[in-house]
Amino acid sequence: MALSRSRAARSVAAAVEAAGDCEAWPYLDGDVLLASRSRKVCMTCHWFRHHAGAQCIPLLTCQLHQGLIAQGDHLLNRCQGWTDDMARQRGWAPEAG
Repeated sequence: MALSRSRAARSVAAAVEAAGDCEAWPYLDGDVLLASRSRKVCMTCHWFRHHAGAQCIPLLTCQLHQGLIAQGDHLLNRCQGWTDDMARQRGWAPEAG
């Protein structure tokens, strides 16, 4: 039990550290993001993450390109590297599809 709590604490610490690093990432532009009129948008991508930035302002990020996504662009765009979320691939969250 203590070992599992220790692992959880380390994973939370790693997530906080990764979130701090992403604030310095550049914003992704039209060279990377492509307009999409399907469910294949940044928000449904395996690489999409969101973090609480300075003053709890949400930062939308692409882990694949290590870049920030402007608010709203995550709903209307995708990149060439779009990959279906692992949870959807395995069917763990059918209500999200």
